[in-house]
Amino acid sequence: MEMQRTGKIQYLKPKLAESVAAGFTTRHEGVSRPPYNSLNLGTNTLDSPHSVEGNRSLLARAFGGTLDRFLTVTQVHGTDLLVIDTPNPEYGHFLKLECDGIVTNQPGLMIAICTADCVPILLHDPVRQVVAALHAGWQGTAKNIAGKGVEAMVNLFGSAPSDILAAIGPAIGACCYEVDAPVRNSFKEHGAPFELASEVKEEGKWSLDLVAANRAQLADARIPSGQIEISGECVSCNSDLFFSYRRDGGDTGRHAAFIMLPER
Repeated sequence: MEMQRTGKIQYLKPKLAESVAAGFTTRHEGVSRPPYNSLNLGTNTLDSPHSVEGNRSLLARAFGGTLDRFLTVTQVHGTDLLVIDTPNPEYGHFLKLECDGIVTNQPGLMIAICTADCVPILLHDPVRQVVAALHAGWQGTAKNIAGKGVEAMVNLFGSAPSDILAAIGPAIGACCYEVDAPVRNSFKEHGAPFELASEVKEEGKWSLDLVAANRAQLADARIPSGQIEISGECVSCNSDLFFSYRRDGGDTGRHAAFIMLPER
């Protein structure tokens, strides 16, 4: 992925953004004050709501959108998805909907999920013109939200997995993410690839690579490996560019993984 700037927004641009507006924001170029400085896009923080709204407006307008068509949901570390397949005159009522992904075929609607350690995933089917934004923390990864996002595109919009392009954005790396037995047990309970993505650190403690686990799940969903792009950035290691919930003790901002189909 390449670091780009569109308008005032600095972001990582994935390859799937050739025909859609899509990317993973950094922490820069917004209006929020410390410790949320400065492009905090998360509403579930103690940052000023006016600052968050201003930042969201900056992001939407940079790509020709509007704040009223910038859509996030209330993320709860589950696997429920919001599917939007028809035009809607007002999207604000979705903001409090509890789910962890959005799938749509509606042009001009910028969908996004917010993260500060968890894995952000963007999907695009350029044939059926369908996009998705998914939030994969350890709980969502254990329950395979990545695979469920692909499944929704296939079952509800007729996508072929071989046509889907995927991008996994900046997240906490295995270098900085230690988990214990309850996480391991949850992965095993749901058939998630814990051994593939973990390494023993000491008795009862493992380093866990959430990005590797989600990449494996996308591959299991039959997305070709050459169509899965990974940013490779650890948000915890790079305090200059990224927020990190663990590193910053919970008092921090949120990035956005955003994607929008062009107006037809």
